[in-house]
Amino acid sequence: MVSERGLAVLRAIVQDYVSTREPVGSKSIVDKHHFGVSAATIRNDMALLEDEELIAAPHTSSGRVPTDKGYRVFVDQLADVRPLSSAQRHAIEIFLGASVDIDDVLSRTVRALAQLTHQVALIQYPSVSRARIQHLEFVALAPRRVLTVLIADTGVVEQRVVELGVDYDEAALRALRDAANGTLVGMPMADAATTLPTIVDAFPESARPLVGELLGSVAGIIGATKQERLIMAGTANLVRTEHDFTGSIFPIMEAIEEQVELLKLFSEMAAEQHGVVGNRDVSVSIGRENEPFGLAETSVLTTGYGAAGGAVARLGVLGPTRMDYSTNMAAVRAVARYLSRALGDQA
Repeated sequence: MVSERGLAVLRAIVQDYVSTREPVGSKSIVDKHHFGVSAATIRNDMALLEDEELIAAPHTSSGRVPTDKGYRVFVDQLADVRPLSSAQRHAIEIFLGASVDIDDVLSRTVRALAQLTHQVALIQYPSVSRARIQHLEFVALAPRRVLTVLIADTGVVEQRVVELGVDYDEAALRALRDAANGTLVGMPMADAATTLPTIVDAFPESARPLVGELLGSVAGIIGATKQERLIMAGTANLVRTEHDFTGSIFPIMEAIEEQVELLKLFSEMAAEQHGVVGNRDVSVSIGRENEPFGLAETSVLTTGYGAAGGAVARLGVLGPTRMDYSTNMAAVRAVARYLSRALGDQA
């Protein structure tokens, strides 16, 4: 068991190492943090922390640096997550307030998060397959060409141009729109996909070729949205912290670009909620905890966001384990709240 003073020494080591990237010695702790005990006593505390594998000596340095386990204990004991400044909050409000649609608001959000944290920012695009249908529209573009528009309750708008094999008129499009909305509005996407054939059957035989093609485009939209994806910004921040990694950062860059492993990690973090006492809305996965996803030297911080009070996806940041956890957790939490509010305003 680590004593209260031992935990305080660990906090000092983490904070100083994150700030300076220099191994931390007992003398600097005594000078900076005013524990009221001698350097020899602090050295004893550090020896116990090293026995617990919470800190380690890099090479032959006399100072110590936190281990992945040390960062985990530090984060789990973190009681004060520094809030964003009023200037930062105002900047986020103005920046996101200028968004014109969900794609714009997500793009602005991920850029804002990268600028606030100086890390790689990641936003999971809301999955339409987990949402409910809010409206369907069929817009005439040209003879035998129609635009199918699907709007979900998450604010997502998906559309697809359909090249028809049959003729149509405006009355036919209105009839299909009314029938489709009357049946599908408010229905979960998965249920809507299986309900589409019953709408076709409700139309007379002569109208079914047109109805079948257009509702087929709706089914195609629903099917395409089952694939989850991430929006990201700030990958240059990872390059700037390259010295925090023992090897090449290219495997990490590849894992970020491919997205598959990151999406798995996001899902696992959502399920397990590796949070902090008092801050459990932000999940933190550190170092070796990310090894199965090819991200063993990184830390990932995520939280959920969504419209109308329901989390529909996650956002977060990725960077080296040597990061300012308190500030980054505050930024992730605040940006998620502003994004949820923006999506609620658009819904």
